[in-house]
Amino acid sequence: MNDASAPLLRIAGLRKRFADLEVLKGVDLNVAKGEVIAIIGVSGSGKSTMLRCVNLLEEPTGGTIVFDGQPVEFGAASGGWLRRERARATLRAEIGMVFQQFNLWPHKTVLENVIEAPIIVKGTARADAVAAAEGLLDSIGLIDKRDEYPSRLSGGQQQRVAIARALAMQPKLMLFDEVTSALDPELVGEVLELMAALARGGMTMLVVTHEIGFARAVSDRTVFIDEGLIEEEGPSRELLSNPKSERTRRFLERVLHDVSSA
Repeated sequence: MNDASAPLLRIAGLRKRFADLEVLKGVDLNVAKGEVIAIIGVSGSGKSTMLRCVNLLEEPTGGTIVFDGQPVEFGAASGGWLRRERARATLRAEIGMVFQQFNLWPHKTVLENVIEAPIIVKGTARADAVAAAEGLLDSIGLIDKRDEYPSRLSGGQQQRVAIARALAMQPKLMLFDEVTSALDPELVGEVLELMAALARGGMTMLVVTHEIGFARAVSDRTVFIDEGLIEEEGPSRELLSNPKSERTRRFLERVLHDVSSA
């Protein structure tokens, strides 16, 4: 039986190398159940790579990952190809991820996009998957778009459908990788509000974001990653208002200056 007080996700000494470039240099992070963590840092600092390592979209070079009490096996420890692919599928069924690009299937309707994974991966009966999907679409204000194709939706609507598609798998953890960066400014708010609603509902979330206001208002903790390491972490309001690290302070000053100049 899993310890209810144990972190849902525990990362220790996480490393990732691409050829001669070491992107992650030993990241340590614990994530409690129901916690929302914002991850900030300059482009290329390792933020997205860390998320992609958590659900093995990228295979770590070293370190350990424990998810919901179970070690995540990778590299030589993961065994043969078939065992490795089965383990990854099981992991990704419990860790939802939403990307900068919406990645919706253009030839499928909104409803078909949402029901695909529960039916194919989990073996959910179609009627049950449809009922659950309709409930999700209704909750995000898009039930009237159930039979539309993605090309007929705004960017904000497509991103909300992408989030609903991830939620349809009933994940224990949600990963968000700069999900508003490809949106027109006037569409950002609707996606952030959906994410805030998920946070209020108790969803455990790791959010790579440049939206400092969202991080301050919604996340419990903020983590600043710099050159492949966690430079500073702490309660979001405290860290974002009064960072202890000079590197964090310079980053925030630059980000806030860019926002005020926009």
